[in-house]
Amino acid sequence: MPGIKPGMTTERPVAENAVEKAMASLLFLLLVVLCIAAPAHAQAPVLGDQAKALLGTWEFSNASKDRRCTATFSRDKTAVGFEVEFDAACGDLFPLVRDVAGWVYPDNDLLRLVNAQGRTLVEFSEVEDGIFEAPTPGVGVLFLQNAAATAAPEVTPQQAAGTWALARGTVLLCTLTLTPNAIKDSLALTVQPGCDAAIAKLGFAQWRIDRGELLLVPARGTAWRFEATGANVWSRVPDTADRLTLVRQ
Repeated sequence: MPGIKPGMTTERPVAENAVEKAMASLLFLLLVVLCIAAPAHAQAPVLGDQAKALLGTWEFSNASKDRRCTATFSRDKTAVGFEVEFDAACGDLFPLVRDVAGWVYPDNDLLRLVNAQGRTLVEFSEVEDGIFEAPTPGVGVLFLQNAAATAAPEVTPQQAAGTWALARGTVLLCTLTLTPNAIKDSLALTVQPGCDAAIAKLGFAQWRIDRGELLLVPARGTAWRFEATGANVWSRVPDTADRLTLVRQ
């Protein structure tokens, strides 16, 4: 063959071939690592200025606010976004929150609560400053409102004193007169005639305001706690199906 002298070979040295193969394998492995790492880096959650405004505790409720609990948004990362913790009552009031594994915001200007697979469970849009709304199939309209904005001014004993109807739904159970007169470490309460027997036997004689809640103190046992849920309306907490309310007369 022209150009090839006796004793010459067209085969390349074995060592040179081995080095090239090793380099090719290394480059292939590097490309695989980059392909795997790039999506993960692209999907890593970033806490922007809009998202930072969500950090803290918010009221989580339905439209009528007869079901309410709290959600605390954190900067701690999860596999699908950032961490959100719901208070113990939320899971019973809104079962879907048991599957929430994180939050993402803003995503097309929406706040999304997602499950462990990243699927959206609730999708909120901001309808007013500090108020988010989420029409949710099978649940109704859900709301998030900054807890600081929902906090009612502290009610003084003088403001709460007066005559109140204790009712279960629309059924009147008892009429109570709350006075500003001190008795022991509380204030005096008078039960009016005609009180339901189940209420009368508890022997309510004292009341007080404690950390924004109104407490009715029975002769024995645990005080009944009520929170303000409207103008001149207090509802017993925790909430139950047969809700008890105090309504000013």
